[in-house]
Amino acid sequence: MIEDARQHALRLGKALSVAVVDYGGFVVAVERMDGARPLTPSIAIAKAYSAAVMQRPTKMLRGWANGEPVFFSQVARMGHHPIVATLGGYTLKRDGEILGGVGVAGGSPEEDQIVCEAIVTSAGFANDFPAWAGTEQETNPHG
Repeated sequence: MIEDARQHALRLGKALSVAVVDYGGFVVAVERMDGARPLTPSIAIAKAYSAAVMQRPTKMLRGWANGEPVFFSQVARMGHHPIVATLGGYTLKRDGEILGGVGVAGGSPEEDQIVCEAIVTSAGFANDFPAWAGTEQETNPHG
């Protein structure tokens, strides 16, 4: 997945960082491409962590963050990495089982999302996630 992300980044002309975490949000691999800004590995880890432990792509967390900002900010500080509600973090799910998360950082939010979705899809992971209860989120985060 990291090699695939690197190839997408090169086509975009961007230096990105990519992080992969397991089900519990523990780092499996991180790569910071030459020229990527120094903070991007930490951002990629936070995106991957959020997608894994919240069991939804980070894009889907925006409704919760906007709808309950005080509660979200409290939960976001729990755990061993911050929980973020932004583009570029994707849950790794196969056959209904959450296996981990991946995060991409260093491009625009939209570029991070495009790369993240592309590598998850090419690796054969699922892209369907139910909306959070009580939200008007879409079930497909691509929308």
